[in-house]
Amino acid sequence: MNSPVIILDRSQMAENIGAVARVMANFGLDRLRLVNPRDGWPQDRAWPLASGADWVLDGVQVFDTVAAAIADLNTVFATTARPRETRQPVRTPREAGRLLHDDAASGLGVGLLFGSERAGLETTDIALCQGIVTIPIDPRHQSLNLAQAVAINAYEWRTLVLDAPPPNFREGEPPASGALLLGLYEHLERELDAAGFFHPPEKFRSMSQNLRVMLGRAELTEQEVATLRGVVTALSKGRGQRLAKMAAQKADQKAVDP
Repeated sequence: MNSPVIILDRSQMAENIGAVARVMANFGLDRLRLVNPRDGWPQDRAWPLASGADWVLDGVQVFDTVAAAIADLNTVFATTARPRETRQPVRTPREAGRLLHDDAASGLGVGLLFGSERAGLETTDIALCQGIVTIPIDPRHQSLNLAQAVAINAYEWRTLVLDAPPPNFREGEPPASGALLLGLYEHLERELDAAGFFHPPEKFRSMSQNLRVMLGRAELTEQEVATLRGVVTALSKGRGQRLAKMAAQKADQKAVDP
């Protein structure tokens, strides 16, 4: 079974990366990806904190953007304490673990995205995920360090692997990968921008984010993504043809009535 990929966005301290590697190894996870770590990679200070989980750190992959880090994954949940003005489903680590387990058992790529120690996740990156995981901690003290958050989610995964009954296999076609979804989002946004949909311009970010969240909740398959991109292309071509026809009509009218 594919185990979840752990993705750390803009990690600030090598020691925290090492501590994350340690708890990943505790619970049988070994795929760690870093997005723009503050001090670059590799960082020597990470290995002592991993307490011997060298294979996790040795296999680290580094990416420039969250979109690139999740491009080959089908289901990714963003782990954050704050939903941040998004209408994505919010789940506990146990609920999210079950969904990831079922998708992984069906051969899909799955992952968990964690934000930086200080700032957490950007709303635009959360919008690329299929849901939010929030740890139900006591509101009187909501401070968890990065390794603790990873450990709680990794523990829920481990219990399912060891003790859960056979997973509920996904019926039908699997959801599209992150790369295909991003291609659809950007294609749609380009054409909408050309059509003047994003008005006023300063609302582009919030409006595009809402569109991405809405489409992400649909769990589109590869075929559905291809169909929607075909729809967008057809609409844009039709608009271009209408504009060309109108320009030709105006030119003809000028020729008749100089």
